[in-house]
Amino acid sequence: MKHWVETKAILDQLSKLVAGGGCAALATVVRISGSAYRRPGAKLLIEESGLTHGGVSGGCLESDVRGHGLRILTGAPGRVLHYDTGSDEETLWGLGLGCEGAVDVHVQRVDAAWMDGPGKQMRDLLDAGTPFAPITVLSGPSAGRTFVLARSTLEGTSGSEAIDRELAHGASLLLEGDGGGGMLELGGDTAFVDVLRPPPRLFIFGAGDDARPLASLAALSGFEVTVVDHRPAYLTPERFPPPLRVVLRRPGDGLAGIPLTLSRRNFAVVQTHALAHDRDWLRALAGQPLAYLGLLGPRARKEQVLREVPLNGAKLFAPVGIDIGADGPEQVAVSIVAEMLAVNARREAGHLRARTGGIHAP
Repeated sequence: MKHWVETKAILDQLSKLVAGGGCAALATVVRISGSAYRRPGAKLLIEESGLTHGGVSGGCLESDVRGHGLRILTGAPGRVLHYDTGSDEETLWGLGLGCEGAVDVHVQRVDAAWMDGPGKQMRDLLDAGTPFAPITVLSGPSAGRTFVLARSTLEGTSGSEAIDRELAHGASLLLEGDGGGGMLELGGDTAFVDVLRPPPRLFIFGAGDDARPLASLAALSGFEVTVVDHRPAYLTPERFPPPLRVVLRRPGDGLAGIPLTLSRRNFAVVQTHALAHDRDWLRALAGQPLAYLGLLGPRARKEQVLREVPLNGAKLFAPVGIDIGADGPEQVAVSIVAEMLAVNARREAGHLRARTGGIHAP
């Protein structure tokens, strides 16, 4: 879910570089197997100065990918790098990572022409909040070209109607599914489909001091965060700086004044520290199609509120958060965000040591 935010940040930086007459190399994870730190679509931007943004691993591959990117910027062709991070110390060119997985990374040169074409299309779709799928051809006559699919329409052409249809069909299936990006086989050629969907939205009802670390950590984790409160003095840019959003709204007035439509990709946490306000917000939220509805406070508070507020089928996470022995607002925020990430990934929160297979496996 960080994929959307990271991609936007990288494209914004690319736009600045190109506007200044520069270019950059863009590295993208296109395939993983076994254990890997990042998923397909993770990106690393390499500037001509050697400065980098983003990441394609936990730090173990970036130096090597950066070196390839700099060579591509001086004239070498774009390519797909294969990293086998198994336990054999000689497997990955002597790096000896021992991560028990494999990663393929596509590295390409990005210049003004690319930013005026697919780059601009992608930035416009990101700004509009529209799901889309960039398609990068990795082999064959169109190798290195990027097309963009949005609203079932493919922007750009490979020069072959048959291939365009295959690209559009395969990318549409991935974009409409629940998973991430993936590879398309086009005869003997391959293409990578990068699936980008707007991040889930988190609405925090209550702008007290403990809402600040929750809003900050949730935003860093990829959520689009809106804080709702009835006290103007609490909803200041100093307390909740952009891109955090704030909405001034009284609990008893319902959701009509909230500018973002609640949906099944939305999360809500109620933490007003006032029983009457908690009750009013839960009453307004209980009938909404939320992915997650959390209530801060002990079980007794939950039981007291539920005696007055029917949930109408909503699943309430209360007490909110996972059990990590949290103490203080920062640790409580970690607990809540961890629980929301697990719900978003359709996982039961638990220890990675108990998992079998790849960490990112379904």
